[in-house]
Amino acid sequence: MNLTIQQIVPEDVTLMEALLAVFGEAFDEVETYNKNRPSPDYLRQLLKSDYFIALAALKEGEVVGGLTAYELKKFEQERSEIYIYDLAVAAAHRREGIATALIELLKEVAATCGAYVIFVQADIGDDPAIELYTKLGKREDVLHFDIAVARGNDKGLKKQSCH
Repeated sequence: MNLTIQQIVPEDVTLMEALLAVFGEAFDEVETYNKNRPSPDYLRQLLKSDYFIALAALKEGEVVGGLTAYELKKFEQERSEIYIYDLAVAAAHRREGIATALIELLKEVAATCGAYVIFVQADIGDDPAIELYTKLGKREDVLHFDIAVARGNDKGLKKQSCH
């Protein structure tokens, strides 16, 4: 298998855009990942940040999978956790060890960040993801809640900052 796994850097916005397309297809959410795609400048700034991690799996120069993750700095101790936000492999390239290879590189990145754990969630019924994550880590059954955020700026808060 001619596979390369690499971290996406700010100069590689085209790789990030290709990864968005892979995510859209893999998650059957093409519109979500492509309709209002961020500008190259936005993606470049995100990739420059110290909290966002993007990895791409390439075969013959084509993005066939990848993951995005966030470093979450902890407050109770000087350490961090890495949260895998999205991980996908194009349908034609599944069951080739690509997702495992992506997580293995993420483990190296996490170690350089001083992270003590990587965590990820999987949807009930997504058996391939559950099987992969069970193979690589310890399962915890938890509940996940989405709390809606009102749109608009009626509280006078600055749009660009959460501080």
